[in-house]
Amino acid sequence: MAQAPLLQLSDISLTFGGDPVFDALSLVVQEGDRVALVGRNGSGKSTLMKVMAGLVEVDRGDRVLGPGVSVGYMQQEPDLSGFETLGEFATSELDPSEMYKVERASEGLKFDPDRLVATASGGERRRAALAKLMAEEPELMLLDEPTNHLDIEAIQWLEDELKATRRAFVLISHDRRFLTELTRATLWIDRGVVARQEQGFAGFEAWRDKAWEDEDMARHKLDRKIKAEARWAVEGISARRKRNQGRVRRLQDMRAERGAQIRRQGAAAMDLASGPKSGKKVIEAQGLRHAFGDKVIARDFSITVQRGDRVAFVGPNGVGKTTLIRILMGEIAPDAGTVKLGTNLVPAVFDQARAQLDPNLSLWESLTGDKEMRVSGQADQVMVRGQPKHVVGYLKEFLFDEAQARAPVRSLSGGEKARLLLAGLMARESNLLVLDEPTNDLDVETLDLLQELLDDYDGTVLLISHDRDFLDRVATQTVAMEGAGRTVLYAGGWSDYRAQRKAEAAPAAKPKAAVAPASEKTKQKAAAAGLSFTEKHRLEELPAVIERLEAEIAKLEEFLAAPDLFTREPLKFKKATEALVERQTALSDAEEEWLTLEEKAEAP
Repeated sequence: MAQAPLLQLSDISLTFGGDPVFDALSLVVQEGDRVALVGRNGSGKSTLMKVMAGLVEVDRGDRVLGPGVSVGYMQQEPDLSGFETLGEFATSELDPSEMYKVERASEGLKFDPDRLVATASGGERRRAALAKLMAEEPELMLLDEPTNHLDIEAIQWLEDELKATRRAFVLISHDRRFLTELTRATLWIDRGVVARQEQGFAGFEAWRDKAWEDEDMARHKLDRKIKAEARWAVEGISARRKRNQGRVRRLQDMRAERGAQIRRQGAAAMDLASGPKSGKKVIEAQGLRHAFGDKVIARDFSITVQRGDRVAFVGPNGVGKTTLIRILMGEIAPDAGTVKLGTNLVPAVFDQARAQLDPNLSLWESLTGDKEMRVSGQADQVMVRGQPKHVVGYLKEFLFDEAQARAPVRSLSGGEKARLLLAGLMARESNLLVLDEPTNDLDVETLDLLQELLDDYDGTVLLISHDRDFLDRVATQTVAMEGAGRTVLYAGGWSDYRAQRKAEAAPAAKPKAAVAPASEKTKQKAAAAGLSFTEKHRLEELPAVIERLEAEIAKLEEFLAAPDLFTREPLKFKKATEALVERQTALSDAEEEWLTLEEKAEAP
């Protein structure tokens, strides 16, 4: 008997401000689904997720949950009113026996449960909300940009947790790698229509491009038919007026169909203009040391940045990436060491804190009030790469409409604020770009365009990002800031850095040990050893994880052993083979992890 869906939306229609967001939308989420929810900024992804969570009342249609199904929603702006600390909020729905789950999540997501809500940053509040959701383990998790405000280590922790869960989830994210690793189906919102493909995000772009290619072909055929019929109407209708009124009506219908088609939102018309060529050597730093109190940011760090380099700075939040770049730019004097800047530098900076944006100014005022963009005597003009341009026209190039030009900055979404900052940045000529978290909140298409622009940019780029895919696409060198002043330069992007780091740290191969269930002795050793709370809990749970993986592998091998399976059910054979490889890899990783933790627990 088929199992009831976790969630079903039927014939949903929703209108905001006279414009339909969705019309006759239907979708189903089944048990075990891992779904990417994708679409351009402003397409309605977050709105749809709120509809799925039951937080938005629709104009028409039904939302039906399966019997006893619980739904958890990761909010962009969680409401923590009524709670004194982040931990109190995160554990508010848990049984006392489950409190450890929040403590474990707080280590992985890097927030302090004892932090007062009144003094917590927006990022800390979001991390507490995410920990709350992960600890409660609802049957369906709705995650709206969960990686925002997470560093790469926390993103990896969350990715591993979601890989291990048996709960269903729907995921909005700008992080390509995160989506690719986790999803097995894709919901695509495009101009109010939601389509589903039973492939994860890895297959999305090919699917999207094919759909758009088919759409363009159909539109081209319709345009040619309208043109031919219109010519006939002019030249041949007078002789056969009565007999051909039906053909005239069909022409009118085709014109109405063409007029009703909604054009796709184009990509932002972004451009980067390099200024005068800088000297070949852009930055030369020798023996840098810097600390804030007891916190060492860099210890004996040296780097030479040449013209055209793309240098990425990676590391945990709070390790000092922005501070190190400010030292390299000559804005902060190091405690020790020297920094020499090259000649003829024209820098431009993208600030992750959005401090360059005044929330009370309008978009118009934000651009025309910028002294570097101001055109003397022209209140409605901005200087764009040396040429005056009407402010509304320039805003339209970054996908803002005329009505938004006079709206306050505070009304913008995160992605729109990022585009407004990029509009200011790209109006300038430069030969040194400093990009501090430029990828946050940008949709996939805008990220693609930004990457292409950086590829073609003649100047030098200093980049901070937690987006692993973007780092791999852009960076030629990576400065890894690993804490306690350890700051090391590696060739290539994120994946290159991790491969080199792993090779450096690889111990001599050890034979695998048999894994026994966690005993009281193991637990006592773990408690006595220098293991963190997460490591202690992980050591205790790994035997059960390994046992489960071994059982699943045995079942898959038995299933694949059928001699005619490949010819009889090729799709099932393919999926079972992929699942077997995935579980064998997971088993090997789990055994290696258990061995490492067991050795650490036994260490004196």
